[in-house]
Order: sequence, then structure tokens, then C-alpha cells
Amino acid sequence: MATILFRETVQVGSAIALLGVWLGLPLPVLASDRCPPAQSSRPWQKPATSSAARATAGPAGQAAVDYGDYRQALDPSAAGWPVLAHWCVWVEPTRLEGPAARFEQRWLMAVESALGQWQGHLSLQRVNDPARAQVLVRRRRPPLISLEPGQRRASHGRASLTLQETERQGVWRLEPRVEVLISPDQRREATEATALHELGHAFGLWGHSPEASDAMAAVPGAVPVLQLSARDLATLRWLYAQPSRFGVPQPENELETGPSEQGSAGTSVVGQDGS
Repeated sequence: MATILFRETVQVGSAIALLGVWLGLPLPVLASDRCPPAQSSRPWQKPATSSAARATAGPAGQAAVDYGDYRQALDPSAAGWPVLAHWCVWVEPTRLEGPAARFEQRWLMAVESALGQWQGHLSLQRVNDPARAQVLVRRRRPPLISLEPGQRRASHGRASLTLQETERQGVWRLEPRVEVLISPDQRREATEATALHELGHAFGLWGHSPEASDAMAAVPGAVPVLQLSARDLATLRWLYAQPSRFGVPQPENELETGPSEQGSAGTSVVGQDGS
């Protein structure tokens, strides 16, 4: 079971790292390296016998229990709940000079603020090497989403999940790898709200709340949500109390599962959201 906790040392380290980014300095390497670079990786293959449990509303005909969260809206991956006890996050660097520097730094500050919200409840670490990260945040407008033939929709943010078997420091683990695209073409508050939402997906909340006041709302309200709600946090606590095989050292024979079912390979997009 992953433990949700607030780490003051990580929060202070993130502030120092952010200052280093602004000054063009490399991020510091912590004495205890919890984000070693990947030595090798390969797509996770779903075995024919595997199944992933999800939260259910209970027996047919029985009213759904109100737990003060939206756990029933969450979907697990084919390998279970994609959560980690410690997340390593890479954020695309910004330029310090030139006509675009001010806008890029405004984008970075919005993303950092959103990360700070999640960092108060999860163990997170910023890294300066994408090979060390499971979550990669890019300053990029997401591609248009295809709906019906001839129809496409634009979005300001998107999170895409793939499942990988990754070797770090000689140990193989099943890991989620999430690419988060956050458009730079928004106001500061809108960028922060988009980042808060998409990072929620990255950290395992693959689903949407029906309440517009939640950061993970399916349909955002008129006012950008810049803080996690009580329902967001209750759902997060429930999620991280569930058993997960992600991030756990596993013998080679357990990871080598053979051919996958059609359409269930780890390279396919397991979860994708555009907001």
C-alpha cells in the first residue's frame, strides 16, 4: 500500500529546484536517489488471465453509497491501479532570455503551483532528466481530438498513460509512464487549473468527478479550480489505499508474460484525457 504523506524536505527541495531553473542551474541531486535513470524499458504485455478490479456501486438494485468521493468514476489500468509510493516528475525547461521567455516562465509558474497542490499529499520529486521520470510535463498544445467523422475538438491539456516494465539500478519494476501536455496559450489561472487536472490523471485519478467544484471535474465551471477539494482528496486517499503492483521489484519471470491480447499492449494509450 502506498502511503500518502507530506514531505517538507521534498517541498523545500522543489523550491530550490525551481530557483535553479529560473537561474539556469542544474537541479540538485539528492543524497538518497529515489529517481535513478532508466537503464532499459519495454512495453508491458497483458497476460490473457489478468483482470483489473475497479470500484463498484454494489449489488444490482442497491443504492450507491456516498463516500464523499468519486471512487466509482475511476478506471484502473489493465495491470491494476497505476499508482506509485514515490513519483519522479520532469517538467520541460523554459528559456531565460528572448521574447518568449516571459510567457514560458509564466507557464512554468502555473505548472509549479499545480504541482505544489499535489505535493502536499503525495511524495513527489522534480528531476532534470526525462529518463529519471515517470511523469513528463511538456509545454505543448495537445493535438485535436477526433470525435465523429469530420469532427475534431481542441483541448488545452491532455494526459496519456502507457504501461512499461522499467529497469532501474538493476531492478525491474512495472511503472506507469504519463505524458502530460499543457498548452501555453492560456491565462495564468487557466493554465494552473488545467495542470492541476491533468496531473491528477498522471498520479492515478483516471476518471472524472461530476462536481464542477472539484479539480477533476468532467466539465470545468466558469471559475478555474486552483485547489484540490475535499472530494478530490478523499478520492486520492481511497485510491492510494488500494493494493498495486506498480513500483514493486518483481522477479524477471513475473514480468515476462508473453504475447498480449489484441489491443492490450503496454504501448497503447491506456488512459487519455483532454480538458
